[in-house]
Amino acid sequence: MTEGTPLLDISGAVATLTLRRPSQRNSLTDEDLRTLLSHFDEIDRNAALHVVVLRADSIGQASAVFSAGYNVGGFDNDPMAPLFFEKIPEALEHLRPVTVCALNGSVYGGATDLVLACDLIVAQRGLSWRMPAASLGLHYYPSGLRRYVSRLGLAASKRAFLLGQSLPYEELDKLGIFEALVEAPAFEDALQSVVKRLGSMAPLALALTKKSLNEIARGLYSEPALKERARQSVHSHDFAEGRAAFAEQRAPQFKGN
Repeated sequence: MTEGTPLLDISGAVATLTLRRPSQRNSLTDEDLRTLLSHFDEIDRNAALHVVVLRADSIGQASAVFSAGYNVGGFDNDPMAPLFFEKIPEALEHLRPVTVCALNGSVYGGATDLVLACDLIVAQRGLSWRMPAASLGLHYYPSGLRRYVSRLGLAASKRAFLLGQSLPYEELDKLGIFEALVEAPAFEDALQSVVKRLGSMAPLALALTKKSLNEIARGLYSEPALKERARQSVHSHDFAEGRAAFAEQRAPQFKGN
């Protein structure tokens, strides 16, 4: 795969975003960040998309790295760069389709927040996670801290930020953040199993439920909003089709409305 800005590939109801700077351990430049925001906009405008896979090209690396985070050279040009970086995981978390991170490399710095911004994570054993912000003299941006505490819990978040040590995926798996943690030969099959499972779900209910769960996690619980989404799903074609398929013992044919 040619190196460059993140690539967007669309196949049916699945969009795949691939980071493509393996010679730089997939560190993210400002150009990469702007490209990701543009891809996010394109994904959200495409109502036919129901699943997004975020992955990285590691071909040519001495050791597998999903992403080394923000390219630190950007700090020299703009000391406020971390506040711009915050927009990317925020936009990723708010995407309408369900997102799956294909984590088949170690991950560092801001890239860890990209991983946490995804709804589901399929990870490969034998790799590690590190958040070096404090060792660089940086107080992390607000939404990243919130995602850490929401997904990893307070104690693990303090360990990640305040000690800045590498955390093996096997330890993180005990926190329940991975949908699957598998050996390298089983990685692609585990990933495709999750994508296939998501593809069998009712798209409208999937998107509405994701939005509601994320709002609750951010402390934005609104019972009227959640009730309206429940009402919308009850009156949807997908709910009628789901009930009919269950009664007829067949696979449902959802339309996403």
